[in-house]
Amino acid sequence: MDPVIVAGAGPVGLTLALALARLEVPVILLDESTEAEEGRLARTVVLRPDAAALLERLGCRVTARTRPWTGWRTMRRRQLVRQVPLIPGALFGGSPSSERGTGGWDGGLTEAMEVPEGDGSAPEDETAPVSAPSPLHLPQHELTRALRGSLAAVGDEDLVRIVSGTRIDDLEQDDHGVGVRTRGAQATWWRGSYLVGCDGPRSTVRKLLGVRFPGRTAVERHAVAALRAELPWPGEALLHRSPPWRSIDAEVTARPLPHGLWRIDWLLPPGRDLVTPDALMVRVRDTLAGWCGESEPPYELLDTGVHTVHHRLALRWRVGRAFLAGDAAHLLGALGTQGLEEGLRDVDNLAWKLSLAWHHGASDALLDSYQAERRGAVGARLRAADQALPLVRAAGGWHAVRRTVRPGGARGHDALLTDGHLGRGPLGAPPVYDRSPLAPAAPPDGSVAVGTALGAPVADVPVTAPDGSVVRLRERLGRELLVVLVAPGTGVWDRRHWMRAGLMPRLAAAVAALPLRTELLVTEAYPGAPAHTVLLVRPDGHLAAALSGVRPSALYACADAARGGIAARGAPAEASARR
Repeated sequence: MDPVIVAGAGPVGLTLALALARLEVPVILLDESTEAEEGRLARTVVLRPDAAALLERLGCRVTARTRPWTGWRTMRRRQLVRQVPLIPGALFGGSPSSERGTGGWDGGLTEAMEVPEGDGSAPEDETAPVSAPSPLHLPQHELTRALRGSLAAVGDEDLVRIVSGTRIDDLEQDDHGVGVRTRGAQATWWRGSYLVGCDGPRSTVRKLLGVRFPGRTAVERHAVAALRAELPWPGEALLHRSPPWRSIDAEVTARPLPHGLWRIDWLLPPGRDLVTPDALMVRVRDTLAGWCGESEPPYELLDTGVHTVHHRLALRWRVGRAFLAGDAAHLLGALGTQGLEEGLRDVDNLAWKLSLAWHHGASDALLDSYQAERRGAVGARLRAADQALPLVRAAGGWHAVRRTVRPGGARGHDALLTDGHLGRGPLGAPPVYDRSPLAPAAPPDGSVAVGTALGAPVADVPVTAPDGSVVRLRERLGRELLVVLVAPGTGVWDRRHWMRAGLMPRLAAAVAALPLRTELLVTEAYPGAPAHTVLLVRPDGHLAAALSGVRPSALYACADAARGGIAARGAPAEASARR
């Protein structure tokens, strides 16, 4: 069977190529660039735990290239109004929420410290706030370099072929594959089983498919600077709203980078006025002086720029055997850093579906579910931003907001923005595919409610793998379905005993009969789940079902729905040989 063609070698295209290679799907990666990406320190990415975990699972060690934040603080004028301690190195953990309708990545941010208005200090009797997992923050060119290194480490030219200096000029497709014509250093026709356009906001693939890309231009603009300085809160990120210094804009964000560097963003007022070098230098000097209490503290300015946020959503994400992902499918990022993260979520959703289609064949329902789930999730994120941000950033500043909305409204807006930056709430939480076409038409018999809503990312609990090792649940994602039995007390027994006791023999037999390759795991506890609950988890980590006890027919129905509801065609000989 022909390889999958991935157009575009930015972080999303590289991650998709790496994910498919890990699933033993051959890839042709068409890279328009001819040289390494420019190392812009002011162009950075923030990875919340689910996106960072995906990269780590694929062998891209992003944790080695950054340093987790130790905390997040939100200030309004001169007052500290919200403070969240962050757990360094808590990439896969955090306190999973027991709240209905949330996944396992929230880390308890709603329990973060709230500081009353006053002198900016926390009250003496404030209880210790619940910690949250730290995001990872690194320059985008560092991430690109790490992904290229991981692809090189695959070491199998039959799996990954990178073609540099070439650009798609035309495409055609039929019932059996896609043909693309390229121009440049290696101008020729390429034949693939599927095509994924990861070629950015001006996507050639999207244009050749005739897909419209409606939306809004210049929703927000940020002046950005990367600099080296000593700020009063080393290792902590800061959101400062309505700072009291004359030349500073309504909102400033400072995010630490490794080696004593910082990225600082100033939300610019509406309009298209140019940000001159002199005006940017005034912002830098006045901001640092305000934070450090000096007329002009020492600093080293390394890079500057203007980041313009656009909100656009492609009308179709699948046309036959061609798909769109990343900036080719959507533009968003009202908080300045979300666009790439959503692109990585596209990859996590699409890679296992393309793998299933390539190895075994797949129904249209499975392939269509990519658009239904991801376009729905990104559309909801865009709607939330369009509805909330004009109110939060109403003209007249925070005083006007407090007068016109409700008492305490400014505090709620601060919390909304803070949670969005940290990956929670309508502006930041991982998606929930609660209306997925891959869900059963009706809840199966024996369904139970647990602390994770159906379609939400699972909590990252410790599980016992088939070889007896204890690992994190998210370490087992990516390749196949997972069935997790909640069995308190199994941790004190040797695996060879409990595998033959209680529910395990019946459950193992039910798992062996499922229509997809499935791994059986056991956990001592799962948030909100009673003993003997059986969880069905998709390869991308979203909860597909929660059943009470061993129910083979219900488990089979849920697994069949997760693959699109139609028996897969026989795998081609060359695909079967790779398994």
